Amino acid sequence: MNSFLGSGWAFPLQLEQGDAAAPDVAMVSDEDLVAQSIWLILATSPGERVQRPDFGCGMHDLVFAVNDTAAAARISDEIRTALIKFEPRIDVLSVVVSSPPGQPTTLLVEITYRVRTTNNVFNLVYPFYLEGGGQ
Repeated sequence: MNSFLGSGWAFPLQLEQGDAAAPDVAMVSDEDLVAQSIWLILATSPGERVQRPDFGCGMHDLVFAVNDTAAAARISDEIRTALIKFEPRIDVLSVVVSSPPGQPTTLLVEITYRVRTTNNVFNLVYPFYLEGGGQ
C-alpha cells in the first residue's frame, strides 16, 4: 500500500463481505482510489455539493450541445481543467473526446493520466451523453 495515495471508502458505498452482524464499509486505496476520485470529479457538476460549490467538472453545462468538434474541444478543456484543479495526485497526459459511429448522442472521453508518486500510467474512459446532440 502506498501511503502517499491514501485510502478511503469505495464509491458507490458498499459493504464488505464478512461479519453480517457488524459489516464494514468497503475501502479502496492507492491507484484505485485515484481512479474513483477522477470518476467523482467528472460525475459532479459545479454547484452540486453544498459545502464545495466549486467542486466538479463544467462539462455538464454542455449536455445540450451539438455533437461537433467545438463541443468535443470544450468538453476536453473542462475535463482537463477540473482534473488539474481537483486531483493533484495525477498528471493529465491526454483527454480525447470521440463519438462512436452511429451514436450521435454519446461521447467517449478517454483520459490518460500518470500517478505522480508511482509514475504509473492509466487510462479511464468516461461516457458522456448529449441530449439531442445530433449533427
